[in-house]
Amino acid sequence: MMQKMKKTELPVKKPSSAGSDHHQNDTVQDPFRFAYIIHFFLGAGNLLPWNALITAVDYFAYLYPTKHIEKVFSVAYMASSVMVLVVMMSWPRVWSKMSLRLRMNLGFSLFVLSLMVPPLIDWVSTAGSRGSGGWRPSGAYGLTVAAVVVCGLADGLVGGSLVGSAGKLPKQYMQAVFAGTASSGIIISILRIITKASLPQTPKGLQTSAHLYFIVATVFILCCIIFCNLQFKLPIMQQYHHQSILLREDQGGENSPCSLAPKFWAVAAKIRGHAFGIFIIYVVTLSIFPGFIAEDLVSELFKDWYPILLISVYNIADLMGKCLTAFYVVKSVKAATWASISRLLFYPLFIVCLHGPKWQRSEVLIVVLTFVLGLTNGFLTSGLMIVAPKSVQPSESELSAIVMIVFLGLGLVGGSVLGWVWLI
Repeated sequence: MMQKMKKTELPVKKPSSAGSDHHQNDTVQDPFRFAYIIHFFLGAGNLLPWNALITAVDYFAYLYPTKHIEKVFSVAYMASSVMVLVVMMSWPRVWSKMSLRLRMNLGFSLFVLSLMVPPLIDWVSTAGSRGSGGWRPSGAYGLTVAAVVVCGLADGLVGGSLVGSAGKLPKQYMQAVFAGTASSGIIISILRIITKASLPQTPKGLQTSAHLYFIVATVFILCCIIFCNLQFKLPIMQQYHHQSILLREDQGGENSPCSLAPKFWAVAAKIRGHAFGIFIIYVVTLSIFPGFIAEDLVSELFKDWYPILLISVYNIADLMGKCLTAFYVVKSVKAATWASISRLLFYPLFIVCLHGPKWQRSEVLIVVLTFVLGLTNGFLTSGLMIVAPKSVQPSESELSAIVMIVFLGLGLVGGSVLGWVWLI
């Protein structure tokens, strides 16, 4: 048993200077890359429920045509996700009593619950309609938004725990997590296209395709629960978990719950460039995607397929960007920060697509801009998240990942609120 191994039996590298890749020379046992594959799938499972909800824009727009579905979903999801991180920082002693395994299992279980709410509402509607066809239970829209809130809470549990855990491992595992999150959009887009295209384009066909879509997404999350529990049995996870405990002991327990809050801000000061970069990236992205792209852009050619097409293009580009960091990572924080700030140029470009001359509102231009939006989002996000935990002491790597997640979450909330400005 790994827990019974003597201290000298583990290849623990003592903390050195900040900025070194402190995992680079560690002995890693990952036969057949199981740990990498599992981190990829868990990363996909972390964002798959959110992508499932926003990619079903045609279904929700049909059910609630007077509501700004994508914009409401964004604010509800992002706010609840950040709330979990705030609770984690405000009551660290309580949070520390929940093991990593418990937090992730609870989070994935809440994902299952949130994904099953839309089809359950439809099944209740069908049972209560007695053939009337148009009846929906009172508060159906409120229940749907509540499911999105639950999904955001689950994301706070899973995302913070998964990234924090990956921050203690060699950098390829963080890259696996973010490549997985990007792939979730591709998986969901393909699933929605298949389910929508395989059934008649009628209200009944739309409803049936949505049910099949949410059920398959739920099965994927159930598989993630299995992977989540399997990862803790892998030797590499046990090895690095044990190393983390030893490093904490070497640092005098400075990552204990009592010192987490002040330590958080101390670590945040060390990686303030990374944190600001990730914040501005998601302010820009979430103020444009998915709300503006799914609701404000229309096409006479593609009709209700248009938002699905644009979301798919974004997700493909985001995955490509995150996969690029497997070959090249921007190591200059200054360069990455300025690249993040330069994404503010997307605002005037998309405004032209919305209000400019007809030739500038073409589907081709919008598709290209959406692709670049996703590509830069994926590449810069993955790069900053990989570099940040390696820019601090080994004992601070997990906390630095949490700092990045907090600022990422703040960017998500800020961007989702800013997305309402497009309605002015």
